[in-house]
Amino acid sequence: MLTGKQKRYLRSLAHHMNPIFQVGKGGVNDHLIRHISEALEVRELIKVTVLNNCMEDRSEVAEQLSQGAGAELVQVIGKIIVLYKESREHKTIELPV
Repeated sequence: MLTGKQKRYLRSLAHHMNPIFQVGKGGVNDHLIRHISEALEVRELIKVTVLNNCMEDRSEVAEQLSQGAGAELVQVIGKIIVLYKESREHKTIELPV
């Protein structure tokens, strides 16, 4: 679990990032979760956009993605979801204590 201080730090890092995945009318599936897991291993911190044609609730989508990818849910703001997972091989982000 991330502390409030760590989440604030990650939100500040994610602020200038562009979303690299979109969840559309197909919703969350295994294919999407696998790609997000791979991206998290390389980048550690990613943004995902939930499109207007997605029939699922944004908070449910965020929960499914974080559980499926084994990641921490940093933030859901509007249609943007921010996910973090510490990388085993490409660790670049040092979290504050």
